[in-house]
Amino acid sequence: MASTSLHGASVGDRIYRFVTTAFALSIPLLLVLLAIEVAVAAWPALSSFGLSFLTSAEWNVVDGIYGAAPAIYGTIVSSALALIIATPLAIGVAIFLSEFAPPWLRQPVAFLVDLLAAIPSVVYGLWGVFVLVPLLRERVMPFIADRLHLGDTPFFSGPAYGPSMLAAGLILAIMVLPYISSVTREVLMAVPRSQREAALALGATRWEMIWGAVLPYASSGVLGGVILGLGRALGETMAVTMVIGNRHEISASLFSPGYTMASQIANEFSEATNDMHLSALMGVGAVLLFITLVVNMLARWLVWRVQRQGRA
Repeated sequence: MASTSLHGASVGDRIYRFVTTAFALSIPLLLVLLAIEVAVAAWPALSSFGLSFLTSAEWNVVDGIYGAAPAIYGTIVSSALALIIATPLAIGVAIFLSEFAPPWLRQPVAFLVDLLAAIPSVVYGLWGVFVLVPLLRERVMPFIADRLHLGDTPFFSGPAYGPSMLAAGLILAIMVLPYISSVTREVLMAVPRSQREAALALGATRWEMIWGAVLPYASSGVLGGVILGLGRALGETMAVTMVIGNRHEISASLFSPGYTMASQIANEFSEATNDMHLSALMGVGAVLLFITLVVNMLARWLVWRVQRQGRA
């Protein structure tokens, strides 16, 4: 009787292991199938235009000429601007929660910061259209151009439209802040207590302990959180589409409308009327998929590296 029970348990364990292994392998398999499907659909455009698809600024549906450079440029600039704004805020919040906040305040503040990640992107877009864009057009952009005398520089020149690369960067900064803050907070809390005590024993102040002992130890993980936020910013679609202005051009001014790869696909995919136009949009998607995968893999590797150091 006992042997039958043990034999039955062994069969159940094998079935359980097989099912869980199949579920685990299905995720990378879906990713591979997705990448193959996108690559196959994008191949006609990529093979026809070659490197000029990535470097040309002309996107002419009528003449069948497609260049994704403005969309790639807009994606990089808006994401970089978002990181420049969000990273100091996110790291500051993470340091406060992990080092200074009292226990009764730590959880509510962490919950509210993480709650920003749960807000749908279309809600951010609506807030951007009705609140952020008018504020930028009527107050912030004139202040930067006239009061701060930055209107003569190439980065803040031109009329204040409102929908612009600056608006997209600000929206993305709010959206990626909880991701960077959450990862940074976890990485800082993974730093061994002995690291802090050693710095304090040497006479360091609390700030010197954080700056000289904790942050250097967790630097790879913090960088991983930043890159993870970058991956989130690269692929954002709805909110950016609603505030960036959707103009297919390259401009140094942050006041000018622009395009991102995600917003271009969202705007034009339903209106694509020929195979080459569809293939060009899939080519944009292939470039975006490749960049996002590389960025996220790098972020995960950096966070894993810090966690491994902490366990050691």
